[in-house]
Parts: sequence; C-alpha cells; structure tokens
Amino acid sequence: MKKKVPLSQLKKYDINQKILEALADVQSRSILFSIVKEGMTALELSEKYRIPLSSVYKKIADLEELTLVKVDKWVLSESGKKFKVYKSRISRAEISIKKPEPTITLSPN
Repeated sequence: MKKKVPLSQLKKYDINQKILEALADVQSRSILFSIVKEGMTALELSEKYRIPLSSVYKKIADLEELTLVKVDKWVLSESGKKFKVYKSRISRAEISIKKPEPTITLSPN
C-alpha cells in the first residue's frame, strides 16, 4: 500500500513549483535575466540591484540548484581574490496556466 504524500511535502519536491517560486521572486528574476548576455559576479549584482550580498549569494545558490544559473568563469581581482562570474542558462521563460498545473517552457541561453 502506497503512503500518500501531503500536498505541502509534494510541493517541496516539485521542480516546476520551485522554478515558479524563483521566477515570482523579484530579486531572483532580476538576477537571472540580468546575466543572460553577459555574466556578473555576486558583488556586481549586489551593487547593481542594491540587494545585500548575502541575499545575492542565497538567490544564486537557489538558481544554481534549479540549474537556471551556471558559473561561467572565474576572475581574479587586483588584490588576488577569486570571484565566480555567473551566467543565466535560460534566455526566456514562459508560464502557461491553462490546467490546474502550470506548464513552464524555458528557452536555453
């Protein structure tokens, strides 16, 4: 006999739900679509959008987990510190809500 999973737990593991939540978040969406053409470091994103650096790192980690963002390259600062340059893996997202479950179409970058 299969054990029923509560709806709250089902949403926790639903990738579409997680992508919808990321796209609904203004900061995540701003980060994601600002690095489509050219990558940026977390510090550059923080300064550009006036988002605390710790929040930028959290949003990027969430987007990386969903494979929406990748590390494009590493750069070396004048002081010798290494920084990741992040780039979006998608150039467009379309959400259609015609059924009870939304469909998401992601266009690769």
